[in-house]
Amino acid sequence: MSSEILVAILSLAGTLLGSLSGVLASSKLTSYRLAQLEKKVDRHNGFGERIPVLEEKLKVVNHRLDDLEEVTSR
Repeated sequence: MSSEILVAILSLAGTLLGSLSGVLASSKLTSYRLAQLEKKVDRHNGFGERIPVLEEKLKVVNHRLDDLEEVTSR
């Protein structure tokens, strides 16, 4: 086997190995970032469920305050 062919084969192997490792690293980083984004979305969705409950409680508190103000103003 001539040295040119050996160099070409080694270059091909190095290029394939480097490209494959780059793709795998990029894939892992993308998966990690997606997982972090999903955690943030889950936290945000929790707020969406709690806000209507807080609004209802706030209405009750405001109503009770109005009643107390009415009693004290008499």
